[in-house]
Amino acid sequence: MNILIKIVTVTLFLYLVYCGFLFVMQRQMLFPRYFAELPYHTENTSSLEKIWVTTSFGKIETWFLPQTSGHVTEPSPAVIFAHGNGELIDFWPHEFKKLTHIGIGVLLVEYPGYGRSKGSPSQKNITQAFIRAYDMLVARPDVDPSRIVLFGRSLGGGAVCTLAAHRPSAALILMSSFISVRSFASKYLVPDFLVRDPFDNLAIVQAYHGPILVVHGKFDDVIPYEHGTTLYQAARRGQLISYDSGHNDCPPSWDTFWRDLETFLNDCGLI
Repeated sequence: MNILIKIVTVTLFLYLVYCGFLFVMQRQMLFPRYFAELPYHTENTSSLEKIWVTTSFGKIETWFLPQTSGHVTEPSPAVIFAHGNGELIDFWPHEFKKLTHIGIGVLLVEYPGYGRSKGSPSQKNITQAFIRAYDMLVARPDVDPSRIVLFGRSLGGGAVCTLAAHRPSAALILMSSFISVRSFASKYLVPDFLVRDPFDNLAIVQAYHGPILVVHGKFDDVIPYEHGTTLYQAARRGQLISYDSGHNDCPPSWDTFWRDLETFLNDCGLI
């Protein structure tokens, strides 16, 4: 009996140590910022505006790409984009030129502690950074504040969902994103209350009144496809686009995705 008690005690102690380790290390796992290295050459785009946004923890870098369609004289719609946890805003200007060509401005917002931005990443800090970036964007005379689209990829889905809970938007796009970070706790055999940055996307999607486009790869082994279908089913005005892809290769063709997105925005009356 004493041996059994000792075994149980040691097992419980080791489990508590394991839980404590994950509690301390979870932000390094969720935000692997040191693996996202700055490229040797920055994007050479003459129209790109680099704008620093002030927060309580330091300055955050944002890049704005104005619409370049050439025939729009009134304020244009704009997309606020939040990238994945292993990426930087430096990776995206070339791809988002496709949107600027059809009359949509794009704001790329860096996470705290990523790239050249100050601070450290957390749900609280990311939310503050995106709110400040949003407020800066809608104050621009060339942007229509009634046509702001929030677009998040992977972890970025959490960033734009929390933004959607604090500021109005015309549409929400979630690519390869999750229902919540807490939903992954069981994978690591720990209670979900230990999650410090829950990013409860599902709750925000359920309460969101605007159109939501959910994009997910059927063979995603990082954030399973079921997360995408659950978000789609929870949306009041949802649309689901599924691709035969995994996580990092979703979408398999960006050209196809931009056409799909243009159709979605047209159907929503945003362009």
